[in-house]
Amino acid sequence: MRFLVYDRLLGFGDDYWIEDDHGSKVFLVDGKALRLRDTWELKDTQGGVLVDIHQKMLALRDTMVLQRGGEPLATIRRKRLSLLRNHYRVSLADGSELDVSGKILDREFAVEYDGELLAVVSRRWLTVRDTYGVDVVREDADPALLIAVAVCVIHLAEKERED
Repeated sequence: MRFLVYDRLLGFGDDYWIEDDHGSKVFLVDGKALRLRDTWELKDTQGGVLVDIHQKMLALRDTMVLQRGGEPLATIRRKRLSLLRNHYRVSLADGSELDVSGKILDREFAVEYDGELLAVVSRRWLTVRDTYGVDVVREDADPALLIAVAVCVIHLAEKERED
């Protein structure tokens, strides 16, 4: 499953569609403007909220929080004590972890679970400017979660670069 994500979705207060590789609209990113923290909702085509994405306000390190149905889904932050700047840890609510590493700012990275590849994020396949693909490798993986993770990791990396 490949999804096309437009880089401009990181603008707040704007709504953007994520398409599949056939050009069909699959997910809507609903950016929430005028909030104290960075906030988005990832919705299905009928407008149902699949994942609520927001920045954790009082944290020592920049942290993004994912929720589904008001319940915690995952917490994302840069991995501590890593020699690689582009290495993030996704702590899932069930206690398991996803590892995200690669060239985040270049939109060339992988999402793994226990050493097994779940998704690849890349611009290499695409000719459309300001677009990257999220290629979900495993069929039993949650595409909405993986897209939300990609959006959050890119946001955190860009925020860190600005600081």
